[in-house]
Amino acid sequence: MTEEKTSDTGSVRKQPETSDALTEEVVDALVVGGGAAGLNGALILARSRRSVVVIDSGSPRNAPAEAVHGLLALDGTPPSEILRRGRAHVRQYGGRIVFGEVASAASAPPSSDGDLRFTVDLVDGRRITARRLLVATGVTDVLPDLPGLADHWGHSVVHCPYCHGWEVRDEPIGILATGPASVGHAYLFRQLTEDLTYFTRGTDLEDDERARFAARGIRVIDTPVTEVVDDEDGALAGVRLADGQVVPRRILAIAAPMRPRTQGLEGLRLPMREVPRIGPSVAAGIAGATEVPGVWVAGNITEPTAQVGASAAAGALAGADINRMLAMADADAALHEAEN
Repeated sequence: MTEEKTSDTGSVRKQPETSDALTEEVVDALVVGGGAAGLNGALILARSRRSVVVIDSGSPRNAPAEAVHGLLALDGTPPSEILRRGRAHVRQYGGRIVFGEVASAASAPPSSDGDLRFTVDLVDGRRITARRLLVATGVTDVLPDLPGLADHWGHSVVHCPYCHGWEVRDEPIGILATGPASVGHAYLFRQLTEDLTYFTRGTDLEDDERARFAARGIRVIDTPVTEVVDDEDGALAGVRLADGQVVPRRILAIAAPMRPRTQGLEGLRLPMREVPRIGPSVAAGIAGATEVPGVWVAGNITEPTAQVGASAAAGALAGADINRMLAMADADAALHEAEN
């Protein structure tokens, strides 16, 4: 087994916008996570005249990337620009964007008419109470613990052939294997270049896959990789093997395991599931509803491989479902008041 470490892919926190004030009133919906899924869910709710607050940690997973790709009409747009526009749209309809990190979240005593309540505490001590929650915190990529690797993450070290593939076409690419998922990864990147090398890094590679690799012209190297090598300008130049040999590569691709961002949300007891060849994620049903009453999830936290477009769509579905359930709760509350 190879050693791994968690990559803080959103370590650069750029928050040029002013954080909105955190209301002391009970809000209809609280969205934890300010990426595509969270913002689109908030947009649907705000347009439905719901009071909605988005808690944004300012550390999006795709922060290192120069552009978002595979997103119709917005292909090539920087992630920061998509988020800027998304926040503006949510605010346009009365939603609030609050920058902060969640310290804890839990169910609270229901209202007098029996409606659900949740309390969320932020790291800085602020607290907010909401009727419903949408969790869209995403995932953290777990990179191999290889010297020099994380420095190139999102640029010369990539993970998604659909997000970055066209931009790295025809380059000498190396696949740094992390497990069984890397085999399929290799075939996808072979579509993009004829110069592909697969570094097994101690993972198993069956004879039949080696034969397929050979037939596709994919070189296999079993010698352990010890570090990433840069050229004199700081660009990725290749990898060094345990025997001292340097294998020139301009791009490294990794099917990195993904870990759901649930820190601070333990009190919600979100249901987990294991996604084959990927890892754990939060289990959800139709429109992102979880088995925890009043809590929905959307985006990578429940669909780890979803790109920006799919995550935004999931957020919209969750937002609409939350609004539907709130509308029913409003009717119940009105009936309760009428009868009392």
